[in-house]
Amino acid sequence: MRAEKKLIVEEVQKQMTASPFVLLTDYTGLTVAQFAELRKRLRKVQTECHVVKNSMLRHAAKAAGLPVVDSALTGMTALVVGADKAEVSAAAKVLKTFAKEFEKPKIKLGLLGQQVLGAAEIAALADLPSLDVLRAGLIGLLQTPATRLAVVLGAPAGQIARVIKARADKEGAAAPAAAA
Repeated sequence: MRAEKKLIVEEVQKQMTASPFVLLTDYTGLTVAQFAELRKRLRKVQTECHVVKNSMLRHAAKAAGLPVVDSALTGMTALVVGADKAEVSAAAKVLKTFAKEFEKPKIKLGLLGQQVLGAAEIAALADLPSLDVLRAGLIGLLQTPATRLAVVLGAPAGQIARVIKARADKEGAAAPAAAA
């Protein structure tokens, strides 16, 4: 392999190992403007899209220790990798909405760690809510029992206070009546 190709393979390998996920798409038929728009949308969710030759992608995946699916490495392949804090569901959502809008690109497969995901699984990931929404829901579920416990524990004290107030009101009303 020539030195230039080795540098490209090493760069792709670094991107693949640094990313929490890898998505492969077929960008056949996308115009330059559409591809630029796709990259712009992916950048908003902290991901990048790169065009990589299949042979170099194959070498980079082997060097990174990732499973290589040769059936996906045909045709025109674009590599989508995320930054350190990027969410795979957000990237999948961008690809899914873009594909609905322009009928391209087609998702070939994805890698989440060492697990290979098919196009249907990636589409299912796209339908998941964001990580922040999931965290908020979990916090709400965790707080509900504590809130209910506080209400239950506070109820007897509140009832006692109402009984004492009612008794005081009753005695207060009876005292002026007895004085008259």
